[in-house]
Amino acid sequence: MSVHAINSIEFEVFKNLFVSVAEEMGVTLCRTGFSPNIKERLDYSCAVYDRQGRTIAQGDHMPVHLGAMPLSVQAAIEHGPLEPGDIVVLNDPFRGGTHLPDITLVSPVFISGRGRRSEPTFYVANRAHHSDVGGMTPGSMPLAREVFQEGLIIPPVKLARRGEIVPDVMALILANVRTPEEREGDITAQIAANRVGEARLREIVAKYGLKRVELSSAALQDYSERILRATIARIPDGEYSFEDRLDGDGFGSGELTIRLTLSVSGDSAEADFSASDRQTTGGVNANFAMTLSATLYAFRCLVEDDVLYNAGIARPVTVVAPPGTIVNANRPAAVAGGNVETSQRITDVILGALARALPGRIPAASQGTMNNVTLGGTDPRTGRPFAYYETIGGGMGARPGLDGISGVHTHMSNTRNTPVEAIEHYLPVRIVRYGLRAGSGGAGRYRGGDGIVREYEMLADTAVTVISERRRTAPYGAQGGHDGTRGRNIVIRQGVEEVTDGKVRLDLECGDRLRIESPGGGGFGSPEVER
Repeated sequence: MSVHAINSIEFEVFKNLFVSVAEEMGVTLCRTGFSPNIKERLDYSCAVYDRQGRTIAQGDHMPVHLGAMPLSVQAAIEHGPLEPGDIVVLNDPFRGGTHLPDITLVSPVFISGRGRRSEPTFYVANRAHHSDVGGMTPGSMPLAREVFQEGLIIPPVKLARRGEIVPDVMALILANVRTPEEREGDITAQIAANRVGEARLREIVAKYGLKRVELSSAALQDYSERILRATIARIPDGEYSFEDRLDGDGFGSGELTIRLTLSVSGDSAEADFSASDRQTTGGVNANFAMTLSATLYAFRCLVEDDVLYNAGIARPVTVVAPPGTIVNANRPAAVAGGNVETSQRITDVILGALARALPGRIPAASQGTMNNVTLGGTDPRTGRPFAYYETIGGGMGARPGLDGISGVHTHMSNTRNTPVEAIEHYLPVRIVRYGLRAGSGGAGRYRGGDGIVREYEMLADTAVTVISERRRTAPYGAQGGHDGTRGRNIVIRQGVEEVTDGKVRLDLECGDRLRIESPGGGGFGSPEVER
């Protein structure tokens, strides 16, 4: 463990400076983005990295993005020499990406001046979920058997050279999507976000000097490591096992089990997923970046101090995920659902193991799914194609001393719910019901949060894909609390309701409805025990 010492006042100044860079990048992306997924749901993340590509600071954005994004930065660095003004774009899940709709832009930051080296001093990066990147179905979250069916795969390539967009690369991307104008708008918003990050870092260096800024960034990483090590040291040494299941892969796999042995020794921990099921046919496979991200997120949740989620968080934790398993799938496995669904279950498994090490401290399971809905077709109002993606919140698990929160995104998801007015403005869809799913939270001394009911009426023929979980297995309760209520997906045609699978592809006609009932969170503590 390296130690870079700076005084406490300067430490706080630089901590907030670096976070402000990432946050301003996010504001820029939100305000200049085109799609409701960016402008309304805030499905993006931004971060700042040192010259080795290690995280210094990140915005308060999406855990599912941020823990995995350093591997994208490393892939961009390995792509080849970078010059001022270059931007690397990628989404390949097997070369630093997560799933194909998440497009990442990485920009080097060169600090000019006498005697300065020619390689980048910092990097800035952002990742945004695009509502369509091609593939079998609108929204690019299909029930696929291999990654090639899920959309356009972008290896690390230069989207911009010396400050100018490479037109052939942009043209290739836009030729493979259903909504090219919206995609171009969101990509250029991502470019703008990185440009803001570059400018702010140069301003910081100009004010404080490069040596002082780099020393401070290293001190921030060391501090995060030191605090997490102290947190782990308070966990009793030993091995703690836990397992939980996915409902299936959409192709009849049956339940798929993620198994963890968590070993704690002194101030370090190892999360070993070796006994997990093998990778499967459908798109619930996670890559290593996803498993690493979920693991680090769970450990960061243990820390009570106000520390940055940066490279220091990764130092005390080792993740073992053998290739070919559902937590580290090999190419060309389909992975669209691994990012959004399996990441949630990995989180549940890690927290479940930690609950055995720290009984009474870890909350019950939250809804454990993002309830992904994609819609696509031709808008009769304009005659143009539309493609839309959203996730739906649910119940948070109850906690020691507190009920779970109702109707929120939890754990690896941190987006907003799209406002009804926005979705009806953008799409030929009417939201006929939107509210809490009363009573869906698990009973307990502290009750789990309730899920959400969201019902869509199609105003045009629409291709729909739903990828959801916790329809067969319920979010678990903790310390005697009851499980949360499982979710349901219901199609309504001519007044007749039909419960569908958790992962389903539908062709709905004008007037048909889709109702998503998201799961409630688990309860905490026996309901027989009074508060």
